[in-house]
Amino acid sequence: MLVPLALLALGALLASLAPRFLARADWPDREPVLALWVWQCVVAAVLLCCALAMALSAAAAWEAVRGNVFAPAPSGVVEAYALGGYGSLAAPMAVVLACGAVWTAAMLTREIRGARARRRRRRADLLVRSPRLPGEEPSGERLVLLESERPDAWLLRGGPAPQLVVTTGALRRLDDSQLDALLAHEQGHVRARHDWLLHCSSALANGFPQVPVFAAFRDRVHHLVELAADDVASRRFGRLTTALALVELNEDRGVFDPCSARTSQLPGRVDRLLAPAPRLTPGHRLRLTATAALVPFVPVLVTFVPGLRALG
Repeated sequence: MLVPLALLALGALLASLAPRFLARADWPDREPVLALWVWQCVVAAVLLCCALAMALSAAAAWEAVRGNVFAPAPSGVVEAYALGGYGSLAAPMAVVLACGAVWTAAMLTREIRGARARRRRRRADLLVRSPRLPGEEPSGERLVLLESERPDAWLLRGGPAPQLVVTTGALRRLDDSQLDALLAHEQGHVRARHDWLLHCSSALANGFPQVPVFAAFRDRVHHLVELAADDVASRRFGRLTTALALVELNEDRGVFDPCSARTSQLPGRVDRLLAPAPRLTPGHRLRLTATAALVPFVPVLVTFVPGLRALG
């Protein structure tokens, strides 16, 4: 029972220490894409620890599972894991971990269905507020203009192509370059598939609220994807233009008031655009990327240690 317990201990260690380590680091806001990669590697390592522990526990508890898990392995490798000595704890552990896997899949399915339902409601609401003329066919236009005094803009996913919905109030406030920066920001979300990151992080955090790494993963992903999209827009149209677009869209909502600034991320995003911190050096980014990529291999290495010893 040593290997499954070691995997669970490793997963618990990563789940508790990784959020603290990343919270103390000063580089994630400077390198949001790299930070997203690190978070994904950490979460993948935690999930891999649980999956491998479930597989070994199930192999110890049931002969049929053992035959599938160790099918290509020599008999000496199977003996190295001492599956017969796992006792009566193997079956309950495998069942609990399997239930966790099923619960994770259920939460992810619920999150995706909820997102699709919200998109359908927004499309239906958009159709009510901007109805098609008689005989007009659905168009594939990427920009939709909506009559409204409130300055607002959002990306409507789904359908043949994502559409950027902009109100007339926003057009009165934004010039052409600011509108282009806003479109580039939303296109950055689409190209990087940020919606899938948001779905996965929300599903894990809602399904396992007691696990610190999942709650931190959700909170940081929501913040980092916006910074990454801001960088996409600023590289094409400039940091000042992107910052002004954010200010013009959100100034009337009170998010820049002293009391609201504590809970809103927008003031920090604008300050970051106007006074950017220096990026990490290419060598530093490469080392962090490689180190993060190795994290998910640690549970695999722990799992294969007895087998590698048996093979000499």
